[in-house]
Amino acid sequence: MQAIKSAEIATFTKQEKVQYKENLKYYRDLKNSFDTAFEEGEIKKSKQVAINLTSKGFDNLFIAEITNLTIEEIEEIRKNIEL
Repeated sequence: MQAIKSAEIATFTKQEKVQYKENLKYYRDLKNSFDTAFEEGEIKKSKQVAINLTSKGFDNLFIAEITNLTIEEIEEIRKNIEL
């Protein structure tokens, strides 16, 4: 499949190659933006779950297992809740 795509690109005119590269860069930039936003949203959700579990008295190890946050991140959350 990749060979076919490469062969198609090889037949592009100079202008088509420029346009293709511009479109590919745009696609990659947009995908990276979406991926970053998604990851940030997932982290925010994990931290909110950690806040909720902390307020219910669960220990750091349990919260880490549930949220995939580090113990250090959970300890920081605990400090902020206690302030």
